[in-house]
Amino acid sequence: MSKFKKKKEGGVPAVNTAALPDIVFMLLFFFMVATVMRQNTLKIENNLPFADQVEKLDKKDLVMYIYAGKPSDNYKQYGTQARIQLNDDFANVSDIASFIAAERASKREELVPFLTTALKVDGETNMGIVGDIKQELRKVNALKINYTTKKGSVTNQ
Repeated sequence: MSKFKKKKEGGVPAVNTAALPDIVFMLLFFFMVATVMRQNTLKIENNLPFADQVEKLDKKDLVMYIYAGKPSDNYKQYGTQARIQLNDDFANVSDIASFIAAERASKREELVPFLTTALKVDGETNMGIVGDIKQELRKVNALKINYTTKKGSVTNQ
């Protein structure tokens, strides 16, 4: 009987996993950089009207969005009349003042004068709700208003 045994030949060598953590972190970094986070989930129909003279906003982080339109198919339990959506929830016209105050409080004090309110209103929405929104914005002194539209000819809808 010998003290040393000979290795049995054959068998598959083990897979080298030394580079695996590098590859995983590279993929993680790529997806962190390339992913865009959605800001709001729309609960309303939002077919924007067309306009032929359109300008792009420079700083989108200084924009507060107010959506208006009929509830989408998933939210028909809220009715068929045009509704206002602030962030991810339906709201009343009276809730706009608190929404503007909260948005102003979340920004630095020197940026507050540059805040713009963007109205994303469905093309089929009556102007009465838009007038009510504008009245509330006047009450809280949010006078910089932007109407968001699609670029195109007004006559070719």
